[in-house]
Amino acid sequence: MGQKGFYYDSTSCTGCKTCQIACKDLHDLNVGENFRKVYSFEGGTYPNVWGYYLSLGCNHCAEPKCAENCPTGAIYKREDGLVVQDREKCIGCKMCLWSCPYERPQYLEEQGKAGKCDGCAGLVDQGKNPVCVDSCPMRAIEFGEIEELRAKYGDHTDLKVLANSVFTKPSITVNAIPQAKK
Repeated sequence: MGQKGFYYDSTSCTGCKTCQIACKDLHDLNVGENFRKVYSFEGGTYPNVWGYYLSLGCNHCAEPKCAENCPTGAIYKREDGLVVQDREKCIGCKMCLWSCPYERPQYLEEQGKAGKCDGCAGLVDQGKNPVCVDSCPMRAIEFGEIEELRAKYGDHTDLKVLANSVFTKPSITVNAIPQAKK
């Protein structure tokens, strides 16, 4: 099996946060807990203003620092490349939060443990898409083999607002406005 990943089309995203809400609902997350989050960025000066959205969950990195630094092995990489978590093994040390340059693992206060996007591994195992993909009304998110997505859309992993891809080799590609690219 290859590496699973995401394509995100920032140019068609309206920032509606349906992907964020669908993920939050599926995982029954509390206020302030988001495994997928939609960020907004804007800049420029009149008349040359710009803005864009970035929907970000776990990037299921080829070299996930969260998994490398998890002392209990609670976070690990599956054969299909999804970076998942065995929450029973989590001791709540927050090492995964500190290790992820994308700030995607979240501390679940009531549980005293970390949690993260698992690419909806349960749905993927049933041959379905992650909930963020199917919930997006603009179809701005696509899921599949990252090499196929990059062949189709190009390899655009480095944005000004994200850590350099050389550190973790994230399994994403993004269609973004020129102002967002490094």
